[in-house]
Amino acid sequence: MLRLDDLQVFVRTADRGSLSAAGRELDISPALASAAVKRLELALGLRLFARTTRSLRLTEEGEHYLVHAREALRLLKEGHDALIQGKDTFSGTLKISVPSDLGRNVLLGWLDAFQLHYPALQYQLSVSDRVADMYRQPVDIALRYGRQDDSSLIAMPIAPANRRVLVAAPAYLAQHGAPAALEELRRHNCLRYVLDDVVYDRWSFQRGPAQEPISVAVGGNRTADDADVVRRWAVAGLGIAYKSRIDVSEDIRCGRLQVLLPDLAWEPVPLHLVCMHRAQVTPVVIQLRDFLRAACAAQL
Repeated sequence: MLRLDDLQVFVRTADRGSLSAAGRELDISPALASAAVKRLELALGLRLFARTTRSLRLTEEGEHYLVHAREALRLLKEGHDALIQGKDTFSGTLKISVPSDLGRNVLLGWLDAFQLHYPALQYQLSVSDRVADMYRQPVDIALRYGRQDDSSLIAMPIAPANRRVLVAAPAYLAQHGAPAALEELRRHNCLRYVLDDVVYDRWSFQRGPAQEPISVAVGGNRTADDADVVRRWAVAGLGIAYKSRIDVSEDIRCGRLQVLLPDLAWEPVPLHLVCMHRAQVTPVVIQLRDFLRAACAAQL
């Protein structure tokens, strides 16, 4: 039987070129390190090192075996980490930051369904349209719309083809009519969104075979820093909204909102699941990512 600690001594000795250096790193004496290598050589029936009084070098067999020893240690560590990580993650608390509209009206039901698969998993939700500072706030993962330009974060696509959509309630359209062209938005009451004290009053689209970008300045009597409030105003028949398709797809399906100018190419707003580093891409996060991808595909 090969001993794991003998493999570790062999690999460390090969890396350091010295039994005494390997022993110091592993906190064992040179004599114990030498005994470990001899034990391994005996078990394998191979001579791994060529020794002289002044030098220690790998034999040809030792060079070949070193590759396999490294891989064996890597796989054992990977398996151990996966077990520990899975145990901790599946039974712990997952801290999630989500946008207001997506969080309240779409994600809550999806998370309920997901939790049925992992009943020991707990959620701590932060619902806000302000982008969470993942380095300062207690957040494990975040759902974010738009391009993710911060290369220091891990961004996993959830709905890469999602776009904004122009919508209004039947009651609003019955009273004010539907715009027949983008330019007509200027005479309508447009429900605008505010983030960090900036009013988003220029709505972006793409037009024509070349997908030429175009923006239209819009105005209206209502603004909010909460995207869910904008959606509620639209459903109440108070104006036209320009919303993420995911957020209003159920309203469209149920007839509470109608799509306007459907031949336009609307602004892309891909949805991503974001975390700070690879260590946070745990088995349960991967399962949640795949679950949300499927749910978004069905929603769209």
